[in-house]
Amino acid sequence: MRAAILTREYPPEVYGGAGVHVEFLVRALRAHTEGLEVDVHCMGRPRPGATAHAEGEERLAGANPALGVLSADLSMVHALGQPAPPDVVHSHTWYANLAGHLAKLLYGVPHVVTSHSLEPLRPWKAEQLGGGYRVSSWAERTALEAADAVVAVSHGMAADLLGAFPGVDPERVHVIHNGVDADFYHQVEETDVLERLGVDLSRPYLSFVGRITRQKGVPHLLRAGLLLDPEVQLVLLAGSPDTPELEVETDAAVEALRQRRDGVFVVSEMLPSEEVRQILSHAAVFCCPSVYEPLGIVNLEAMACGTAVVASRVGGIPEVVVHEETGLLVDLDPAFPGDFEQGLAAAVNRVVADPDLARRMGRAGRQRAVGEFGWDAVAARTASLYSQVASAMT
Repeated sequence: MRAAILTREYPPEVYGGAGVHVEFLVRALRAHTEGLEVDVHCMGRPRPGATAHAEGEERLAGANPALGVLSADLSMVHALGQPAPPDVVHSHTWYANLAGHLAKLLYGVPHVVTSHSLEPLRPWKAEQLGGGYRVSSWAERTALEAADAVVAVSHGMAADLLGAFPGVDPERVHVIHNGVDADFYHQVEETDVLERLGVDLSRPYLSFVGRITRQKGVPHLLRAGLLLDPEVQLVLLAGSPDTPELEVETDAAVEALRQRRDGVFVVSEMLPSEEVRQILSHAAVFCCPSVYEPLGIVNLEAMACGTAVVASRVGGIPEVVVHEETGLLVDLDPAFPGDFEQGLAAAVNRVVADPDLARRMGRAGRQRAVGEFGWDAVAARTASLYSQVASAMT
């Protein structure tokens, strides 16, 4: 069997959880699935292990970014037929969903969609894409409703998906959790990256890893930082903001925090995974303040590094972080953001003030990540789904 995975992100250009998922899924499928050949089609510059498709062309210079994505989708569909189409196509995120849908129509092959997030639940994307948000929403809906199988990365995600898209057949929805590479993500002793950043190793610090987008709740975390114990440092590995407006808002919140406390470190460039692992390993606590999160791979990465997690009780996070066992969950009511921020601060302060508790949670988190979220199991379930949908087409 030959499967084609369609994605926007692929190493070395990975900036979000969907890209991490694709990277490790492809690796596990290629290494551990006998009789399965895996092709990858991604967007952007050429790179090893995949066929890359440029987003846009000269005729689209200055166009809405969504049009550039759709042009890459069309390029993918054409390439999928050369010299012969695969047995199944598997698309990830709205960026590649339309390519998968068109390949299904053009070549008569089954289409599997992994839903990492849902456009109807991310209205802030309109700030970034303008009218392109309506295009992305249309592409996602069209692909999901026609897909032969839809993979939700958590049970919470599956419920959200069926609520947002009642046209999707529940019988075609399959829950396959994200995984974590626990061989790579483990506790390390090195501290050179922290020393380079200027972090005081004699004081505890909170770590955060994620993009600056409305989804990740960074403004909530920065305001919660005003309520943290003065000894707690904040090490934030935060990618580029989605919009100039969000950048201004975030910069102002960081400056307000720095005026009230020291030990605030913000890293905007993408660090190598080895450096991220070091920062996760030595954190007293990892914080995930997302307002929407289908699963949250970064929580698994922190747990695999033996670090306690404080996270919002939203989406699929409770399926990863076990409250009072591997970390603490904080309720989020969008109508009362101040309560959420106070809850985050109180939970972080509690973990930091009790090193024994932090160590117990860290050990339990590592055990859970290793025992229940291995990529081999994810790959096996995914390959089985490929066989199922391919057989149904014959």
